[in-house]
Amino acid sequence: MPTLRTFIAIELDGGLKDSVRRLQDQLRERMAPGSVRWVRPEGIHLTLKFLGDTPLEEVDPVKAAVARAAAEVGPFVITVGGLGCFPNSRRPRVVWVGLEELTGTLVRLRDAVEAHVAPLGFPTEKRRFSPHLTLGRVQRRASKSEVREIGEVVASSALGTIGEMPAVSVCYIKSDLKPSGAVYTTLLEARLGGQ
Repeated sequence: MPTLRTFIAIELDGGLKDSVRRLQDQLRERMAPGSVRWVRPEGIHLTLKFLGDTPLEEVDPVKAAVARAAAEVGPFVITVGGLGCFPNSRRPRVVWVGLEELTGTLVRLRDAVEAHVAPLGFPTEKRRFSPHLTLGRVQRRASKSEVREIGEVVASSALGTIGEMPAVSVCYIKSDLKPSGAVYTTLLEARLGGQ
């Protein structure tokens, strides 16, 4: 059965992508060359729900579910700042920058997305929602000392706010994995608040 690899996310605006690019450059200078595979700034987004392999006949129902979820929540502002690692800075695998949204609207949007896609067979995420933007992934071939250095750089970085943006829509996106990296195609952009 043919499938598409899909997810639901908020796209970053150009100004925030530029801020993220500058942050990646600053971190890259402080880490061993090749120890982190940096995500291309144009491919960074705030993932609300990763659906994975989605049967073609489910694409239109997911689009409708995303539109319904978006209509339930009005626009809001996202603030970006603060560095971290998953699972932690002692064993970094992913380097990220955090997101903050003070009104709780972002969490309500994520919950609405979960509620509307669950009946389509996409299990609800059990882990606590931890909004972030992935900056890079630690390479498997990185030495123990390089991994330790990555964690130390992140832990010692006192990063304040690097930018903010209004979130006005949510996107349903197809991801095609290529040797050069993932290629993203927006299948639907739904305005928040049903505007």
